[in-house]
Parts: sequence; C-alpha cells; structure tokens
Amino acid sequence: MNSRTTAPTSTQQTVGLHIERLVAYALRNGLIEPLDADAARNALLDLFGLSEPPDLTGSANAPGDFSADSLVSLLEPLLDAAAEMGLIPDDTVTSRDLFDARIMGLLLPRPSETAARFRSLVRERGIEAATAWFYKLNIDSNYIRMDRIRKNGYWLHATEYGELEITINLSKPEKDPKEIALLKTLPQSHYPKCLLCKENVGYAGRLDHPARQNLRILPLELQGQTWYFQYSPYVYYNEHSIVFSGEHVPMRITPATFRRLLDFIDRMPHYFIGSNADLPIVGGSILNHDHFQAGRHTFPMEKAPVDEWGEHNREPEVQGGIVKWPMSVLRLRSKDREALLRVADQVLAQWREYSDPEAEIVAYTGDTPHNTITPIARLKDGAYELDLVLRNNRTSEEHPSGIFHPHQELHHIKKENIGLIEVMGLAVLPGRLQQELAQIADILAGRAAYDETALADSGHPLAKHAGWIADLVRVHGTSLSSEAADAVLRSAVGDKFRDVLRDSGVFKDDENGRLAFAKFLRGVGFA
Repeated sequence: MNSRTTAPTSTQQTVGLHIERLVAYALRNGLIEPLDADAARNALLDLFGLSEPPDLTGSANAPGDFSADSLVSLLEPLLDAAAEMGLIPDDTVTSRDLFDARIMGLLLPRPSETAARFRSLVRERGIEAATAWFYKLNIDSNYIRMDRIRKNGYWLHATEYGELEITINLSKPEKDPKEIALLKTLPQSHYPKCLLCKENVGYAGRLDHPARQNLRILPLELQGQTWYFQYSPYVYYNEHSIVFSGEHVPMRITPATFRRLLDFIDRMPHYFIGSNADLPIVGGSILNHDHFQAGRHTFPMEKAPVDEWGEHNREPEVQGGIVKWPMSVLRLRSKDREALLRVADQVLAQWREYSDPEAEIVAYTGDTPHNTITPIARLKDGAYELDLVLRNNRTSEEHPSGIFHPHQELHHIKKENIGLIEVMGLAVLPGRLQQELAQIADILAGRAAYDETALADSGHPLAKHAGWIADLVRVHGTSLSSEAADAVLRSAVGDKFRDVLRDSGVFKDDENGRLAFAKFLRGVGFA
C-alpha cells in the first residue's frame, strides 16, 4: 500500500500525533520560530512519507497539552514507527541514532543563523549568556544525549592530592554483533576525513560514522586562522566543548598553541581550555586533527596547590611553581600575557631537548622525539594561568606500553592513553567496568562464591581482575554489606586512578623526583 494514502493507519496516526508534539517542543524550546512551524511540520511529514497530517480531532490520541513532553518520549515512538515503515532498515541502536539526528536536523536553524544568533547574544547579553544558550540548543536538539549521559557512573575519591573525579562512561552505546559484522563489509570512506572536520555539519552519517544533521558549530579566529567551537556530544564535564582547526592538520604543540589558548580565554574568560599532547601514547585519541578541549568545570588539578611560587629570573612578572599533583605540572601565572608566553615558549623548547637518564627521561631515540607538553590555560583572579604538564612517551622492555604510562598491573582498570581530561584528574573509565564491578561486589558481599581457580582461567569474565580480587578478599573478606562492598570498590578504583596518574608523571612525587624536577626548573629560569 502507498504510504501516502488518505486513510491513515494507526502507525500514521502515531506519527502525526508525535510530529505535532515534536513541533510544539521545538517551538517551546526555541529551536524554531513560529514562522518556521509549518515548514518544519511539512518536512517531517515528507520524511515519513505522509502527504498531510492526520486529523486528530476527537481522537483519544489528540495532542492535548504537550508542555510536559520530554524529547525522548517524543522521539522513541517516531523511531519505532520509522522501523515499522521500513525507514530504519535494521532497527539497531546505531541506525536509530542515524534517523534520530535526521529528524532533529529538520528542527534546527541553519548553521549561519545559529552563528548570527550567538553573535547577537554576545553583543546584547555577554559571552556567558551566549554560551548558555548554545549549550541548551545542543541539549534540546538531542546532539548532547542527556538521557544517556545521566547513566554514567560518577563519584569522588579523596587522595593526598585532593579529590579525584571518577566516571564510568556509559553514554556511548555499544554496537551489537550484527552491526559489527556489517561494519567489516563496508567500503572505506574518506569523507569527512575525521570526526572533527567542519564537513561533519549536516552529514547524514553511516554505520561507521555518526550522523551530524543536528550538529552546529561556531567560527572563531585564533592567531589569524579560522577555528571552530562546538560542544562534545558526550559531555564528560559541564559544557564540555571542542575547539578545532578549520583545516585537517595534525596536532602539534608549538608556541602558536599557547597563543591560541590565550586568545580563546580572552574571548571566553569563563572557560578553561587545554590541549592533548601531540605524540602517541601520551596524546589523545585523535592526533590527526589539531584541536583543544574547553569547558566550564573546575578540575581537581586546578584546585591542587603550588608548593612554592618562584619568580622567573628574566621575566619577573611571571611566577612559576610545581603543582602538588601526581603528574609533573609546572604552573605559570602572570597578568602580563606576552611575558607569560615567552616563558612558556622557553619551557617547551627546553623540555623538547631535555634528558635526565637518572630519571629515565630521554628526549630522543635516534631522530624520534619523546618529550612534549599537555598545556591547560585559564583566567584566575585577574591573571593568566598556564599549567604545563611534562610528558614523555618512551617505551622499554619492562614497560612496552610506555614508561610514563599506566603500568601493566593497572591495565585491568585503565589501559588507554592518559589524555587531557585524565591529566586534570577526571578518570573516564570504560563502560565494561560497570558490570565487572557489580560482579566483584557480589563476591565481596557473599552473593557469589569466591573461586580463585575459576578466576585464574583466561576465559572467565573477571580474569583480568583476578589478582586485584584476591587482594580485596584478603583485606575485606566476603561478607560485606552491599553498601560496604560498593564503597570498598569505589575507593579501590579511585586508588587505581591515582596510581595511573603517578605512573604517568615524568618526575615522581618522591625525594629524587622532586630534586630532578627542581633541576629542570632551574634550567628554565626558576631558582
């Protein structure tokens, strides 16, 4: 039967009802203006193959008052209907997400209109009001999936360095086996070149690339070049944003990096901004496109104190000191932007070439460089503050994954690169841990038997944790209350993350490490 029939089916009735509710939602949240409502409705009708909206007058499903409707409650019935009508061919999570973005893309202003509205808000109400509006737009358009993000596990863990933040990432849905098998058959695509390219805006997506019809980005100029600002769809922290180059060029930490960071906070002084390092192992997950991460969040590292401030011997306007932190952080502070940048340039240049074999720091293996920096900038108490985290990506036979990387005994909790977010004290742990920790809690609470032999089998789902579980059982036994078992595990995971950061520090937080760090600081002008 032609879907454009004049006799609406129950599916078409459902579609018509939820289209009306969705248009009302878009109006209520400012995604569209009243003049846009008919065009938005017609675009949605066309998407679902309907030539006109069904007459819902007197129907038990009449729209009524939609003021309490949540976006998820509006989209899910439409996605179900799309699957029933064959518009979502395989009805997997990924395919539903692709269609979800297609729906919401019809309810957004054009990218140029979004940028114009942002600029207008900056002029009329200031930058904080403008970013608040843009952040809400990203949530209301379902680009930021708050329904999923709220599922992430989160807790604080007290350490000698302050409270660390721990999150278990559940906001990225896992692909089912059918999707994974299908991905292997897809031809390789080169458009967009990566997830950070500006060409993602409006892109319909594929099974191996997310849809971006509901993505909006804002242009900004950094050091005379066009960059763009957007929010991360996974928001690991408040107003988690990405600032990316308009060109698909590799990440590089250079003096221009520091200047771009300060350009950004001059424009958005209520945000911090930082960069992942530019080398494998110590860098982020995307090294082929130059970008930063920013946002409105106070990380544990920012709260950490400096043991002792010193004055730079050639730039007296600049203070510097070692941050009390498990990684190796030099904090620079000054109201004089140019003086601060000159000192930062010097630190980078000297660190790139710095070797201290007694501390296992070697700058080069042949022509391969090992030293780089993870920089973070903010405005604080009227001064520029720049944290320079010293990194080294050398490997050894004992530590093939990296000498200054989480060591083997920590890989059962965290094996991935320690990027900017983790450096600042927020652990982003893999979603697999949620179920694994629940199973370990069952052992500690006596709800499941502790079988050391079974756990030693490589096929056991908890095999990677076997040694850790043995330690926990030895200390805490197997008869804890549910609440106590959960508390023990949260604390133990927090300690593991602290140790991850310690492993990643190039100058260790001990007497020898502090002496070695002080030696480097003398070389860059801090007595």
